[in-house]
Amino acid sequence: MANITVVTEFVLLGFSILPHLLLPFFCLVFLSYIIATAGNFLIITIVLLNSKIQSPMYFFLFNLAVIDICFINTTIPNLLKNVLTKKKAISVAHCLTQSYFFFLAGTAEFILLGVMSADRYLAICYPLHYTSIMKRHVCIQLIFGVWFGSFFSTFFSVIFVIRLKFCFSEIDHFFCDVGPLLRNSCTDTEYIEKLSLASSSLMIMSLLVTLVSYFKIVMAVFKINSAEGRQRLFTTCSSHAIVVSLAYGSCIFLYLLPAQSQGSSIHKKVSVLNTIIVPLINPYIYTLRNQNVKEAVYDIILKKH
Repeated sequence: MANITVVTEFVLLGFSILPHLLLPFFCLVFLSYIIATAGNFLIITIVLLNSKIQSPMYFFLFNLAVIDICFINTTIPNLLKNVLTKKKAISVAHCLTQSYFFFLAGTAEFILLGVMSADRYLAICYPLHYTSIMKRHVCIQLIFGVWFGSFFSTFFSVIFVIRLKFCFSEIDHFFCDVGPLLRNSCTDTEYIEKLSLASSSLMIMSLLVTLVSYFKIVMAVFKINSAEGRQRLFTTCSSHAIVVSLAYGSCIFLYLLPAQSQGSSIHKKVSVLNTIIVPLINPYIYTLRNQNVKEAVYDIILKKH
């Protein structure tokens, strides 16, 4: 250990991109970032300004938009900076902070997706009891539970991670993901990996809640006599299921499958799904296709004129 130099900053290797493709790549990522941020800010603005959409569903969508803005801003601004600059260094403190907030927001999003799935199940399968079950204080308690669960599941891991000593400076990724980060440590990380795996049980529980909820929703849809109503509900649920599949599928591949089965190039490409694509399409799939939201947007525009 005496001959080992402990590093104080990392170098994010990012993507292997040919020089003439750097500018198009930057423009594509920057455009995705702007659209995702604008879409989620629009959802927040609509829910805050329009009293007609104050149901539990929109309250949860408001919080999903907040989480997505936090989530995308932990990784993408630094990625854009690294694409344009030759110096791709990031301090250890900045790297650990980025990693913590990435997993804090990511875990919160997965728990919230489970809550939202259960909310849709209650609204569709028990419409007469829905308002008496999903009262305002219940929704607030659920959101508190989302953030508390996320904080609790990531807190202990970060306590151990900040005590690590790092001996290798290069991270073969475009952000400080936990796997590449731990591989740079010159101290034992087995207990952190086991703790992280235990923390992922929250994601598994959320996935189970989501699967059961959508299964029951699909069963309820088939019982609807109206073909038009059945088609409308099925279209909505299928689009939601696509987003959920992308989010859960990418994270299962990245964090639950054995690391040996993943190449670094594939790992980075799959990471794009949950760092850029999911926050980009969430507001458009969940909210902006909704007729009530479209009317709320028109109301805001008309008031300004």
